[in-house]
Amino acid sequence: MAGVALVAPAIAAPARVPPLVEPRGQEHHVGKVIFEELVTPDLAASKLFYAGMFGWSFRDLQAGGTQYATASLDGRPVAGLVQKDTPADGHRHPAWLTFVAVRDVDATRETAVRNGAKVLLEPRNIPDRGREAVFADPQGAVFAVLASSSGDPADELAEPGEWIWSSLFTRDPDADAGFYQTLLDYEVFDLPSSGSDRHLMLASEDYARASANMLPATAVGAHPNWVGYVRVDDVAKMVDKAVALGAHVLVKTRLDRHGGHVAIVADPQGAVFGMLEWTSTDDQKVAK
Repeated sequence: MAGVALVAPAIAAPARVPPLVEPRGQEHHVGKVIFEELVTPDLAASKLFYAGMFGWSFRDLQAGGTQYATASLDGRPVAGLVQKDTPADGHRHPAWLTFVAVRDVDATRETAVRNGAKVLLEPRNIPDRGREAVFADPQGAVFAVLASSSGDPADELAEPGEWIWSSLFTRDPDADAGFYQTLLDYEVFDLPSSGSDRHLMLASEDYARASANMLPATAVGAHPNWVGYVRVDDVAKMVDKAVALGAHVLVKTRLDRHGGHVAIVADPQGAVFGMLEWTSTDDQKVAK
């Protein structure tokens, strides 16, 4: 796994971004991953890569000197991309930032800090989007929270080309799962794992939301981080496409516990994301 540094202070959203849900709704799903945002040093190259990978289309926005683009698939928003130069000291890397739904960002901030998190971006209002804040959890994994002013996306199975899953890679899955359980009221399920690995599922409203996993011992120098996964029909073919477009393979295609295949790559600028197959007959409801 590639290391993910503290990218959050680099993010400066434009004055206007589209609502998360159109038409606006009233659904709220605390603990659900509802958005992903890419910090990249080359916005044009990133758009070219993800358009080639998943067929995303883009709309450019600019305010106060910030270059920002919204990504859509068949008219549905799937991501935001913001350009930020990589510092000469190399302490920040291109990265995808995971946004989790909350109802009260300020109350979440207080709980996060009280339980060992660090505030990277104080709560702020984004016109038409809602209120957001960015943190590093007690082990250093960066994540964001968002109280969407247009409601949260419905609990429906993602289509190919959309984000379907999120995994937290950390040195202590039990401790970090406990942090997010306190912060987001998750139920935590211990799933069978091989050897000394830990694989914990985080759920809310009877839906599987994410997992907490042991950071691989082979990932020398890697930082705890969140990784988002895009649903695809054929992981092996998509990995080949990613490599042809300039990506680097971090975790080779392998069988996932759900029966499909999974892989993790870094895009040409170094931002890490995963790809995951998901059978059309499965949803993300938790069997109890």
